[in-house]
Amino acid sequence: MHQPSVQGGANAAVARSRPSVPGTPRSYNARMNAHHSSFDVAVIGGGLVGKTAALALTQCGLRVALLAQHCQPLPGDAVFDSRIYALSASSQALLERLRVWQALDASRLSPVYDMRVYGDAHAELHFSAFQASVPQLAWIAESSLIEHALDAALRFQPNLTWLDTRAQGLDVKTGGATIGLANGNVLEADLVVGADGAHSWVRAQIGSKTSRRDYRQTGVVANFKAERPHGETAYQWFRDGEVIALLPLPDGHVSLVWSALTDHANTLIRLDPAQLAAEVERVTMGALGKLDCVTPPQGFPLALQTVDRLVAPRVALVGDAAHLIHPLAGQGMNLGLRDVASLVDVIAKKEAFRDLGDTVLLRRYERSRSEDIRALTIATDGLQRLFSLPGNIARAVRNTGMAFVGGQPLVKRWLVSAALG
Repeated sequence: MHQPSVQGGANAAVARSRPSVPGTPRSYNARMNAHHSSFDVAVIGGGLVGKTAALALTQCGLRVALLAQHCQPLPGDAVFDSRIYALSASSQALLERLRVWQALDASRLSPVYDMRVYGDAHAELHFSAFQASVPQLAWIAESSLIEHALDAALRFQPNLTWLDTRAQGLDVKTGGATIGLANGNVLEADLVVGADGAHSWVRAQIGSKTSRRDYRQTGVVANFKAERPHGETAYQWFRDGEVIALLPLPDGHVSLVWSALTDHANTLIRLDPAQLAAEVERVTMGALGKLDCVTPPQGFPLALQTVDRLVAPRVALVGDAAHLIHPLAGQGMNLGLRDVASLVDVIAKKEAFRDLGDTVLLRRYERSRSEDIRALTIATDGLQRLFSLPGNIARAVRNTGMAFVGGQPLVKRWLVSAALG
């Protein structure tokens, strides 16, 4: 019997699926016209990771229910979304396989060819795509741009049912998972994918315990028009326990991600556009000349969160439901998309006799993700702790370390390779 394939499209064979239930909806944004419907997979959560998971699984030929809200309209042509992501090569490859990358507006994407990192005592690191022999270090893309491309792709998946409601009950039994919905309907699925964020309802239902460390920091994001060309370079500064990043956007714009202590972040958010621009110019030492703030600043709390297990019988966690890391490395979204790629790969390679919710199968997914998640968690948390330590000795140690890495081409190439996924 054929195995599902992520490239197989809607006509790919399915290793195991439930018998079709008469009247079960099969179209984008369908309304359930029966009180009880059956699916191969139910994806709970409609962020970028959840929608990517739903699309990848439908392209395996599986019948998928997506429980999520529809996204908001795209910002105007002259405005860039303040929520941006630095997408790695592995994330780009996944979106290309799903034919989402090809649908993105290229005029709103920016490659990153170079990255310059500055310590708090004149140490500097330079990463170059040319020196690493890769086309680019990353792509900078707006969250809303990716989300709308995913929505467009999902719209034409005959195996997808989009339910604009939320789950409020989960009952897992040997024969399948039953999900009670807020609209009074019930659905069954062989597998439930929890992609519902850091405060995951699905995670709570399966009793997966979390370990959380509040960084007492807030990520402040805003976009600026820069006086000087950024040259497709990403900049990052470590200053007084905070991290300031300027990421390149098209047409001479840059995106600010300032991981600031919460009280300081609140002050930054209250500044008027001219004052905020002046403060960013000051802390970045005018690297890009005069800045003009073009979007109001927004803030989101920063924390480290790990879970004791990614899977339970008939349930798998992906994205922020499975892990939360500091944004200083820009790897949170890439980590979540690698979750999706691994889960789909495990499903595509499963034995024909195995159920989609088979615990043995799901543990393969968990094992495939453990090293990647652990390594990035330790690296980002370690860097955050290191650059938060006060005192001259700590400052000397971290800047000496940066200088050492800067003089080791092989180490830098390894770091670039790790970041590419």
